[in-house]
Amino acid sequence: MHEVVEEILQSTRTQLDSLEAGFEGPVLRPRDLVEKAKSQRSRGISPIIAEIKPRILGRSLKPEEVSCYAELYEQMGASAISVLTQQVYFDGSLNNLKIAREATSLPLLRKDFILDERQLGEAKADLVLLIATFSNPLEGLIDAARSRGMEPLVEVHTEYELDLALKTDARILGINNRNLRSLEIDLGTFERLGPIAKDSGLFVVAESGVKTREDVLRMEEAGADALLVGTSLMEEPTLLLELNGIEC
Repeated sequence: MHEVVEEILQSTRTQLDSLEAGFEGPVLRPRDLVEKAKSQRSRGISPIIAEIKPRILGRSLKPEEVSCYAELYEQMGASAISVLTQQVYFDGSLNNLKIAREATSLPLLRKDFILDERQLGEAKADLVLLIATFSNPLEGLIDAARSRGMEPLVEVHTEYELDLALKTDARILGINNRNLRSLEIDLGTFERLGPIAKDSGLFVVAESGVKTREDVLRMEEAGADALLVGTSLMEEPTLLLELNGIEC
């Protein structure tokens, strides 16, 4: 595992030591990513999950900036918004998730390193990222997330992790093109694993490395139902129009 990933995991474990079990109650009337994506695709729009990723700007975001990104993403045709809540490395926060949810009607994904069920009680979202290789027991955390009204997006990076995910009742699968050992990105990862996930009947999300409309089409050709894009959109939010194929 890359040293950056190890540092994030250690930081998360340290925070768990002081985290108490909490349960705010389930998310009422969760917003449906799958239905939103299907609706967009029926209109010729490529579903993009646009990410609020403060680290790209090298600093934390002010509340009004979080609202601005969320509102702009919705205006530009995003199908959902991913909010990084990991603070130490990504400059994210749980408050950013709350602000974004209030600023938009789109489905919200909480993106973090979820290692323990107690973390699921920290904040409300429509979806929550569970990284197959770290979120253990995976099936138990899937059930725990759903009991809180949040649909898990199970993320994999390798054939082995994909096999783990396919043994659960996950409905939404993310395939991350970033290698956790080197942090290098290879779109070929999705091209290898995407068809397998697609043939299993899952809603499949391509993650990392998408920068152009050509990248979007390449991932869709391999079976992507939606694409999660962070870095390029934080640098230029209006790029979303090009990525999802909307013509002004």
